[in-house]
Amino acid sequence: MPRVWDYDPEELSKTESGRLKLLERMVNYGPAEGELIDLAQVKANWDKLNLFTGPKRLMELLIWGKPRSLHRTKNSFWMK
Repeated sequence: MPRVWDYDPEELSKTESGRLKLLERMVNYGPAEGELIDLAQVKANWDKLNLFTGPKRLMELLIWGKPRSLHRTKNSFWMK
């Protein structure tokens, strides 16, 4: 993963928090050339990932078919 310039990816991959950080970077900034994002890992750790809003909604749409993180209100302000 060449885009990780401030720490060693091999060291990070040894711990759970490090693997989450690498997965977050892959989703937020895109995988390096030749790398793929593991869908099973993304689904398993979805609630633990700190993702940018745009990629998060896109991934939700691609994985589950609908955005899950939209803020829903009971009533819209224009409807009474």
